[in-house]
Amino acid sequence: MPELPEVENVAQGLRRRALGRRIVSVEIRHTAVIAGSSEEFVSTLEGRKLSNVSRTGKAIAVELTSDNGLPPHFLLVRLGMTGQLTVTPHDAPIEPHTHVFMLLDDGREELRFRDARRFGRLRSLTLAELEKVMGALGPDAQKVTEAHFLAAMKCRKGAIKSWLMNQNLVAGLGNIYADEALFEARIHPLSQPGRVSNDKALLLYKAVRKVLDRAVALGGTTFSDYMDIEGRPGAFLNKLKVYQHTGEPCRRCKHAIRRIVVGGRSSHFCPHCQPKPRVTAKMRGPRGD
Repeated sequence: MPELPEVENVAQGLRRRALGRRIVSVEIRHTAVIAGSSEEFVSTLEGRKLSNVSRTGKAIAVELTSDNGLPPHFLLVRLGMTGQLTVTPHDAPIEPHTHVFMLLDDGREELRFRDARRFGRLRSLTLAELEKVMGALGPDAQKVTEAHFLAAMKCRKGAIKSWLMNQNLVAGLGNIYADEALFEARIHPLSQPGRVSNDKALLLYKAVRKVLDRAVALGGTTFSDYMDIEGRPGAFLNKLKVYQHTGEPCRRCKHAIRRIVVGGRSSHFCPHCQPKPRVTAKMRGPRGD
């Protein structure tokens, strides 16, 4: 599933390739990827200019303005598990599972939204509606302050892996980068946030920022579906140190990477570099390998 680095690269691509351009027409071929009324989606996008692109966590908000003085609308993009948003030549072959076409003002290019599993969503929102959606998210994981991050960990008793992935606390981390950040900070995924020392918590804060910055710089991670705005895969896959490396030697100590299930999600870690604390969160469901 695309996480913050992948979504940030799509947002950067939109700024580079589509900012200032106008949406001439919108065609929807599968309404399942549209949140709300498809008719309203089309009417509030057509004729509007892409004036600003922002991102919080895994959500992109594109500000759409008109020349007639109407209040702006916002295109909210959530890629879900397999969503792709690309700037594509209008006459390019149409890939399977392409559900939405937004023709741009020169008539030669269009924004296409493709999603094989259809878990992604596009939604047209007013400013008030957008503020409500974004207000439910925690601070962005790339921008969260040290003070907020450390304060949010206090008294938390669940698994720190699940805590990192809670979008209401810190937005943007998913399975991949939570595993990688915990490895960088040498923290076991079943550690309880409230029991992690201040020094370790600070290491985790820095690890989150470090891992995300590196992944953004390399275009994110592609396993199968993720592509940036120009259809290119991310290049961070070979930099992953623990995620999906079960049984392989740790790059630090050569012990075998292990996999367990935390909160229903696979979690990868080195049992030597990330020793299990005396008190851990309770595991639920299958233990994995």
